[in-house]
Amino acid sequence: MRPNQIIAAALPVDLLGGREEQAIVRGVQRELLTPYGLRTLSPSDPNYRGRYEGDQRSRDLAYHQGSAWPWLLGPFIKAYVRVSEDRTQARSEALHLLQPIRGHLNEAGLGYISELFDGATPQQPKGCIAQAWSVAEILRAYYEDVLGKEPKDPLTG
Repeated sequence: MRPNQIIAAALPVDLLGGREEQAIVRGVQRELLTPYGLRTLSPSDPNYRGRYEGDQRSRDLAYHQGSAWPWLLGPFIKAYVRVSEDRTQARSEALHLLQPIRGHLNEAGLGYISELFDGATPQQPKGCIAQAWSVAEILRAYYEDVLGKEPKDPLTG
């Protein structure tokens, strides 16, 4: 299992059908969700590497074989809220999912989110200490999906 499917489930159009999208969200939640993002590969896969460590080759192998990416919480939360029957409850649960990231803002780089985390417990921050797309996607998910606000067009206000 890979996280790519959550992006399809997060799209604003119903590409897959409600039941399929709910199954994707449940599967991703069960297999890939960590407190700091989605793993790039399920721990049940024989190629899974839960630690981003070692020499360059070892780190490269772990990069897409189990490391958890914070930015992927954004599409997960969008899909989670979108397919939920009780969106108010789903938004509350989504806020809860963001709490570990909030705590992380004081850990690696003050006010930033790390590039990735180990997929295995405990999820330690790895890679660069300040990843722009992680910060941007977590802010987007909080604003749009948790708070339920529409973004404003900066050109038209």
